[in-house]
Parts: sequence; C-alpha cells; structure tokens
Amino acid sequence: MTIQIHPLRGFPLVRPGDDLVSLILQSLDHSAISLQAADILVVTQKIVSKAEGCYVKLDEVSPSDKTLDLAGRLGLHPKRVEVILRESRRVIRAQVSPGLGRGVLICETHHGFVCANAGVDESNLSESDSVLALPRDPDASAGRIRSGLLDRTGMAVGVVVSDSFGRPWRRGLVNVAIGLSGISSLVDYQGKKDYGGRSLAVTQLAVADEVAAAAGMAMGKLELIPAALVRGVAIQSDSGRAAELIRPASEDFFRE
Repeated sequence: MTIQIHPLRGFPLVRPGDDLVSLILQSLDHSAISLQAADILVVTQKIVSKAEGCYVKLDEVSPSDKTLDLAGRLGLHPKRVEVILRESRRVIRAQVSPGLGRGVLICETHHGFVCANAGVDESNLSESDSVLALPRDPDASAGRIRSGLLDRTGMAVGVVVSDSFGRPWRRGLVNVAIGLSGISSLVDYQGKKDYGGRSLAVTQLAVADEVAAAAGMAMGKLELIPAALVRGVAIQSDSGRAAELIRPASEDFFRE
C-alpha cells in the first residue's frame, strides 16, 4: 500500500456562510489535484466552525457568579470560561497547571468528546473579541461536505473533520477525527488470529484518527492549510461515525 497526502493550498480565510464545497474545489484546482474514487478529504474543525458561524462574541457573554469564582481560582478570563461551561456537558478537571502557570479545564462536550476547554478556541481568528466553538454535529458537517462533493464531481470520497486533542500520559497534540462521512471509524480485529495463531481479544484500530493525524503532518499548525487529501487508504463505509470513537464512560478509567 502506498499512501499519499496532498495539502490543499490557496485556501482563503473562511467566513460565516461560506460554501466550503466550493472553496475545497477551488483549492483542489489551485493545487492541481483531481478527486479520485476512495480519496479521503480531511478538513479542520476550524474552517467548518467558521463556515457554520460557531462564533461567540465575548462582549455578549455575562459570566455567572459560579463562573467568576472558578475563573478567579484558575486565573482565566471569566467570559471565556462561561463559554467553555456552556459548551460542556460536565467539567472533568479544573486545576492550575504548574507548567503553564494558569488554570486548565478538561471538559466533556455535549458531543461526548473529552478535551481541553470543551474545544473552545481563539487562535487564528480575525475577530479579536470572539471565540470559536466546535460544530454542533461534526458527523453531519462531514456528511454535507461529502454530499456536495458527490453532487458536483460525481466522486464518492470520504470526509474527515479533524481537531487537535491532547492525550492521557502523552505530551503534545495530535489531530483526531471529530466528524466523518464515507469512511470507517474503527477497524475491528477482535477474533482474528495473529501470526502465532492466537486470537486477538480487544484490538481495534482507530483508522479515522490515523488518517486525521497523517493529514495533520501535511497541513501544519501555522501554515494556513486547513485541508488535505489522503489517497491510498481503503476504509470506505457509508455508516461510519466519529461518535463511535468515543469510549463509553464505563470503560474510561480516566473519568470518575
């Protein structure tokens, strides 16, 4: 198997209401790339959230007394903390990090993702008085992009919406799939035999996360390349959802 990853260059800054499918096709043309069947398009959460208008203006946010107390203890902006709490199903950890010298909020979002600050972000935004939240339904967002590309090109490609998450016991961020359409989320090896004839009991590969992480190497963090095309990975599925990658709380030893 040979896997190719092509960054999509020439992507404009995305604004609320923009047609992402048109922008993707323009960027593909700019990069001299033609879609092929079974390609996988990886797009960052940020451009999806921007196009869907997931901004929150901080001057319209009124922190509660509980938020003011929490923000004061953690040394964080109260209005930003209020947005994080609104985007959270619950707060799992809230404490000051010695390494950062300020507070950190680890939250479970309404989607079920466990991540820092419930995915609320303020980097790479033109609007200095706003923060950006995650898409309401990233799987549906991926599905709309896939349908639009199929309608306009006739190519049934996979789509992954990626975001950068931290990981327990590991330093650094890695791109993971928070939304997908047209590809599998997991490949299950349970019950299959290894080379020694032993039956695999629990092995599942998070292939959608692997695709997202690989594409992240081509997109970078500061290069303003919010999409990449991955070619050569045969994991197509009409039923895969990123929600399947969320470990149930009953199996998650990091949650109490």
